[in-house]
Amino acid sequence: MLAHDGHNCLDVDECLENNGGCQHTCVNVMGSYECCCKEGFFLSDNQHTCIHRSEEGLSCMNKDHGCSHICKEAPRGGIACECRPGFELAKNQRDCILTCNHGNGGCQHSCEDTADGPECSCHPQYKMHTDGRSCLEQEDTALEVTESNATSVADGDKRVKRRLLMETCAVNNGGCDRTCKDTSTGVHCSCPVGFTLQLDGKTCKDIDECQTRNGGCDHFCKNTVGSFDCSCKKGFKLLTDEKSCQDVDECSLDRTCDHSCINHPGTFACACNRGYTLYGFTHCGDTDECSINNGGCQQVCVNTVGSYECQCQPGYKLHWNKKDCVEVKGLLPTSVLPHVSLHCGKSGGGDRCFLRCHSGIDLSSDVATIRTSVTFKLNEGKCSLKKAELFPFPEGLRPALPEKHSSVKESFRYVNLTCSSGKQVPRAPGRPSTPKEMFITVEFELEINQKEVTASCDLSCIVKRTEKRLRKAIRTLRKAAHREQFHLQLSGMNVDVAKKPPRTSERQAESCGVGQGHVENQCVSCRAGTYYDGAQERCILCPNGIFQNEEGQIICEPCPRPGSSGAMKTPEAWNVSECGGLCQPGEYSADGFAPCQLCALGTFQPEAGRTSCFPCGGGLATKHQGATSFQDCETRVQCSPGHFYNTTTHRCIRCPAGTYQPEFGKNSCVSCPGNTMTDFDGSTNITQCKNRRCGGELGDFTGYIESPNYPGNYPANTECTWTINPPPKRRILIVVPEIFLPIEDDCGDYLVMRKTSSSNSVTTYETCQTYERPIAFTSRSKKLWIQFKSNEGNSARGFQVPYVTYDEDYQELIEDIVRDGRLYASENHQEILKPKEDAENFRIEPLDVENPESGDTGEEESWPVPVSGGLHSKDKVRFSGLALCLKLCREAWRKESPAPI
Repeated sequence: MLAHDGHNCLDVDECLENNGGCQHTCVNVMGSYECCCKEGFFLSDNQHTCIHRSEEGLSCMNKDHGCSHICKEAPRGGIACECRPGFELAKNQRDCILTCNHGNGGCQHSCEDTADGPECSCHPQYKMHTDGRSCLEQEDTALEVTESNATSVADGDKRVKRRLLMETCAVNNGGCDRTCKDTSTGVHCSCPVGFTLQLDGKTCKDIDECQTRNGGCDHFCKNTVGSFDCSCKKGFKLLTDEKSCQDVDECSLDRTCDHSCINHPGTFACACNRGYTLYGFTHCGDTDECSINNGGCQQVCVNTVGSYECQCQPGYKLHWNKKDCVEVKGLLPTSVLPHVSLHCGKSGGGDRCFLRCHSGIDLSSDVATIRTSVTFKLNEGKCSLKKAELFPFPEGLRPALPEKHSSVKESFRYVNLTCSSGKQVPRAPGRPSTPKEMFITVEFELEINQKEVTASCDLSCIVKRTEKRLRKAIRTLRKAAHREQFHLQLSGMNVDVAKKPPRTSERQAESCGVGQGHVENQCVSCRAGTYYDGAQERCILCPNGIFQNEEGQIICEPCPRPGSSGAMKTPEAWNVSECGGLCQPGEYSADGFAPCQLCALGTFQPEAGRTSCFPCGGGLATKHQGATSFQDCETRVQCSPGHFYNTTTHRCIRCPAGTYQPEFGKNSCVSCPGNTMTDFDGSTNITQCKNRRCGGELGDFTGYIESPNYPGNYPANTECTWTINPPPKRRILIVVPEIFLPIEDDCGDYLVMRKTSSSNSVTTYETCQTYERPIAFTSRSKKLWIQFKSNEGNSARGFQVPYVTYDEDYQELIEDIVRDGRLYASENHQEILKPKEDAENFRIEPLDVENPESGDTGEEESWPVPVSGGLHSKDKVRFSGLALCLKLCREAWRKESPAPI
């Protein structure tokens, strides 16, 4: 390099920057540098990388091969020596002779090749140093004259001048490492920011800022030559002060989790709704509960999306525990209290009807189909279930309507009452529209009492009588409803079915829906274990002796055996199993309550409140009575994970494809959730269940492609193809934040992007390896055909690759940006190009051409773009890799004239 004086040449230490590009060791020499390899390696032809050879007996691996520089193995055996650039092979074909082409032959000034090697010479006014390579400035002739009066002041001045002339910045930069300045007292060395001058006054040493308070970095500090860089742990982002780290809230981003997302410092966790199983880290699939011990059902198990249900064969009905089946014996005794009763009576010149629901109430907010028995319309109001004040009966329904005034008195086994709103009734222009009409539909199920059959009236006669009686009840109910004399009683509480809207002066905030309460100004359904109290207008815990296992209900159901209410475990019973006195796992009884019996030998029961135990099967016995799982059965062999025990053959069978088993000694395998499948049979973990669907969203202006099951490992033997075909006059910009493909399979898994499916078409990108450093590039063709293929070997996370399209007028500008090394230079820039968890939204705002600066808000996230072109100006571009591009584009735009680029 040229010294500051513009004449002298100084050696550059190439090893200071990126180790000179050497894979192992870099050695600086005058005018050049050399790469060296560790033992067991030798330098490749590119003179930078090292090659390892494990085989013995090769001649070049012999340390005594005799080559001074490069040893190459001849095709027919033996060796051939070569020299590095700037050297010539000697006559003995082993040694290498230095030439002036290599580091100027080691000469500081001039070099000339001779038969004996380089010969150095110096510029005029300089003389050769004794080392034969360095040059020193010649002394002034006046200084060579010695006078007798050596003690005079003049002699002292001459000696100082002589020393000053010999020590000058013109000669070898005055000996300074960095900056040299000539002063009246000699040379003065100084160092740039980030370095400190050593005691010799010449040498500059890098300051390791990370040694002092971690350089002020929150997380990681990395020292660099003359400076330092801060970086953050995964899941955090570096703030604009380039020192502080802030947690990335992944849950605030789209597509993070299928269902629920829980943010944690530096990471996040996904959770699935009840009835779903988590797979691939972020996805939720329906759980097939029936694949696990038949869902616990005694007879038939039917899987549904997000749930399942047990069913019974003909002649049986479902037990209260919803799993066991109880044999139906004869007809229901007449003494049993009906669930529903309708009681209408004369009152004030007309009928007044009360519909009483005693128990078995289930509140549903969504009814798919309605089978209408009676429907009546109210002109205004909204659906409501709020405690009613009945007048003129201040004590509610006590006393009941006198029997002599009763016009209808019926008992039903089932009633389905539905309240719905119709369309708003239009009014004349300028006048407000009336509130919505309201419809109430009541569907009755009335049982035929076969005991009423006589010789004079057969079964068809009884059916006609019952239908006639039901029609009369419906007519009476309709009349009562039109007179607003229809009342509903739920478990002893009087409620209004319809709520009239308040007058304009009385209007308040909208009330919540049925079964919902106010929590922080939001309507939230009452959780399981509670019910909505219309009087208090809030959710109340189920009292002792009753339970509720559904959300958003208005009553709690009594425990199957009310007499056991004193044995309740908790006053907040969210499940029937919370009712006291249940048989525990390993026990059973006729009704699931105490007194209980232990499961007999050869049977087991994993759940509480059951009426029977499951047999081990295959004549297997259990180790003891009261067994709670199949693992207590004494099998002939113990099956390892990935297998299940077949009680017929008494052998361990591998779990079929699409199932897995993580535990020892099980008699079944668990079905994979949703539409996932395992690559092979014998799977042992849920992580081996993979979705084979090729992911991504392809848009005209922005989109992404995604390997199947991402961010979980992709499946084996899969193939995906995508085609990105942007609108006319637009090109494609792609960022590969990171890609994970196994390198052990000899490129068995690969991702390729080219113009068409033809292998001879123009290829933009192709890889079969893992790269955690991001890269951005533009498509070499106007449209892209993309293919991902995996074999049956190893698997990995795969990729999620976003893209945007841009106006082709900016092709040259965008290519300059993505080819600029600064885009990938620092870890901070690389993090900007990383996946979606570090992405931010950048709005592309139109630019006022007459006032070019009007589009600039002063925020780094905003980049003005000409209205006539550029990136799509209507959307927020949610594209992680575009962040830095926008900033660099903005800088380039400002360097141009005020007119658009």
